[in-house]
Amino acid sequence: MKRLILTLLLATASFAPLSMAAAATAEGPTTIQQAAVTVHYRTVAVDGVNIFYREAGPKDGPVLLLLHGFPTSSHMFRNLIPLLADRYRVIAPDYPGFGESDAPDHAKFAYTFGHYADLVDGLLDKLGAKKYAMYVMDYGAPVGYRLALKHPDRVSALVVQNGNAYEEGLTAFWDPIKKYWADGSRNNREALSGLVTLETTKFQYTDGMSDLSRISPDNWVHDQALLDRPGNKDIQLDLFYDYRTNVPLYPQFQAFFRERKPPTLIVWGKNDKIFPAEGAHPYLRDLPDAEMHLLDTGHFALEDKLDVMAPMIHDFLDRKVLGDN
Repeated sequence: MKRLILTLLLATASFAPLSMAAAATAEGPTTIQQAAVTVHYRTVAVDGVNIFYREAGPKDGPVLLLLHGFPTSSHMFRNLIPLLADRYRVIAPDYPGFGESDAPDHAKFAYTFGHYADLVDGLLDKLGAKKYAMYVMDYGAPVGYRLALKHPDRVSALVVQNGNAYEEGLTAFWDPIKKYWADGSRNNREALSGLVTLETTKFQYTDGMSDLSRISPDNWVHDQALLDRPGNKDIQLDLFYDYRTNVPLYPQFQAFFRERKPPTLIVWGKNDKIFPAEGAHPYLRDLPDAEMHLLDTGHFALEDKLDVMAPMIHDFLDRKVLGDN
């Protein structure tokens, strides 16, 4: 009998790595069955710039494009990718100046959201991704929505996480940045230098989180090391200034929502001071059928609520994307 019990225990243990049990919630499925997944780390030249990206999942699966925010990179999706790559071809690029992509001198390269959208578009062409769902967060929202304006027929669905498309979402945090937008002066530019410091990077990962013990310090150590590279501060300040060009496009983004009605899941950290919940609610004006979940967490919600978000996203994609393929 002891030998039988030992055999059964060993058999059970051998299957344990193949599944991840998510915390039971009233907001979505409680379990993801996760087979072993290999994530590939690749670099492709697009218009003369080396773009790094993470890719996993079946080559013939529906494409899910993951677009990261500031000040991180595709690193923010490192834990999510394996949980979605059982059925989906997941592609997560780094923008120039972020992560492992090239970071050309800002005096010789246009660090703009329009340029980023063009480069992501070029990457997708090289990878043969002609239709895709998009997960947009922070900077990923204007990059992704600009891409949607270029190719509205290619967007199969949206997952929106703390990514703005409405002026209601530009609250007090943005006042110093708006001051810089108003005149582009050197003084107002330098006044934003604090946004690329360790203190601010750590704040973005810790403020508003429901459980700080879940947030690995590796996040801000990793991101800050890249922010502190020579020349990167100017790259980021250029992007802060160019963000102003996204605001006049908000009506076009909203028209895309109304006219194309992409299936949309909104999973938003409601305690975020950078992109607060005031920016989440207006989506329902243009996407009344969107599924909205305001989570008790902050800016980088995946670090705190992966066990809630991953099953929710997987279920949404299964219903809205996989069912159409």
